[in-house]
Amino acid sequence: MARKLGTIMVDMGYLDDDALWKVLEEQKRSGQELLGKVATRLGVVREDQVLKALGEQLGMKVVKLADVTIPAELTELVNESMATAYKIVPVSQSKKDKSITVAMAEPQNPSTLDSLRMFLSTEIKGAIASEADVTAAIERLYAGHHESIQDVVKQIQQDKGLSQLASRGQNTVDLEAIEEMAEAAPVRKLLNMVLLLAIKDKASDIHFEPFEEEYKMRYRVDGVLYELVPPPRHLAPAIASRIKVMSNLDIAERRLPQDGRIQLALGGNAVDIRVSTLPTMFGESVVLRILDRTVVQLDLKKLGMPEDTLASWYQVVEKPNGIILVTGPTSSGKTTTLYATLNHLNRIEDKIITTEEPVEYDIEGLIQIPINSEIGVTFAACLRAILRQDPDKILVGETRDLETAEISIQASLTGHIVFTTLHTNDAPSAITRLRDMGLPTFLITATVEAVLAQRLVRKLCVNCKTEFTPAAELCMEMGITQEYAATKKFYYGKGCEKCNNTGYKGRMGIYELLIMNDALREMIVAEASLDDFRTACRKFGMRTLRETGMQMIHNGASSIEEVVRETMLDDF
Repeated sequence: MARKLGTIMVDMGYLDDDALWKVLEEQKRSGQELLGKVATRLGVVREDQVLKALGEQLGMKVVKLADVTIPAELTELVNESMATAYKIVPVSQSKKDKSITVAMAEPQNPSTLDSLRMFLSTEIKGAIASEADVTAAIERLYAGHHESIQDVVKQIQQDKGLSQLASRGQNTVDLEAIEEMAEAAPVRKLLNMVLLLAIKDKASDIHFEPFEEEYKMRYRVDGVLYELVPPPRHLAPAIASRIKVMSNLDIAERRLPQDGRIQLALGGNAVDIRVSTLPTMFGESVVLRILDRTVVQLDLKKLGMPEDTLASWYQVVEKPNGIILVTGPTSSGKTTTLYATLNHLNRIEDKIITTEEPVEYDIEGLIQIPINSEIGVTFAACLRAILRQDPDKILVGETRDLETAEISIQASLTGHIVFTTLHTNDAPSAITRLRDMGLPTFLITATVEAVLAQRLVRKLCVNCKTEFTPAAELCMEMGITQEYAATKKFYYGKGCEKCNNTGYKGRMGIYELLIMNDALREMIVAEASLDDFRTACRKFGMRTLRETGMQMIHNGASSIEEVVRETMLDDF
């Protein structure tokens, strides 16, 4: 086990015991700050002394980058986006085993070396340098070398070796040619740049799509797909194979779909990438789903729920038993809302078990079960087993059939609170969906406590949002009069550097919360029409998705276009 940095600094004579206690107290007070940074901030040690102690602790050399001559070919291997993302500078490469030594500003992150090994497909050794030294070296080394994806695509187009390999591996399954292409430096460089750019821009998915005449690369940011510079068509097998190598999939299998995962670390944060390959008419389509925990807010207060809705939600989720439904189409943020809710309920005195397909984020303190239908691990089968595990709160990823719905109801009747999701357009129609599944109305009224419908809308960029007066057509789309519009504020995003000229940055939820009461339960038993039921829900205080959207527009949080795209027009 590594010795502690404070002890090493005392042993080296840089600190005495009193000074160390002072530093430790200050570190405890300031939270997450590293010990070395606290010590230099307090002025009890110099930065070079901290670096020497770190070198002693981690068994790494300390380098002064100003004194090192760095070969140009190393900046080709480790491009600027990688150097900036990981705060590293390549220092040297061994002629014997091709291993690369990198100077790190954050040597305490061991996962950095693992991620670099995967990106560069070679052994990586660490050395230590000060943050200021690394930043200055990056600026010096990459000045005038700022490479974009476009530049790398140009290099690939001019690479004759790759074209010859491609013609070898085009029609026959020439494994050797495909392996060689997958390991080719330009292919690795392109993929590394696309991955780092996607993580930096907080993309949720990256698509690699082969067509007859071209090969497209697109990524999804805030729910919208953007196209990247397309690489040459002949690179399709090479890129698919390189991704398969990174995610430990079978590169020889091109006829069947495959699923895998890549695990990266960036800035000390774990980034999990789910890989899915699919054979198409013109080659393999590959989609990478990026699960970056720093992007997803697992805090109910940060999801965009209005304060009164949030207060009601806090109340209803604390109930000892019953069913709570979250509804909405695919990619409407249902899972995030449920994770944030379970995070809020995650206490030592409660046992929470979830069953999901797949488990997207692991949360400390929750028992999480992945669904695997191929071997019979279905939602219904899992739910039966969960009830024998003495849970207090249960999350069922999705209620797809009558069997799952029946067991969920059984669980709630025996004193458990069950959270689950449905695919419906709004909150009132969730009740109709349960009835259509074949659940008796008396069971629905006995168990359902609340239904939360939601959508995701893009947030206006705070840097470039501008007030404007909507034209008559926009007012018609919103179902409002121009007289009403004149009394309210409306905003749109002009587009600036900070939001990549889209006018939007990030997403937020809009919500419709239906809380059951006796009058609504009587209407369900009487099998009232959906329209009558919806009207009654609104009478009892349910704010529709469109009404919540209107609030967001007037607050300057989102735009008319976003709310119109995601919500149905109500009869005001």
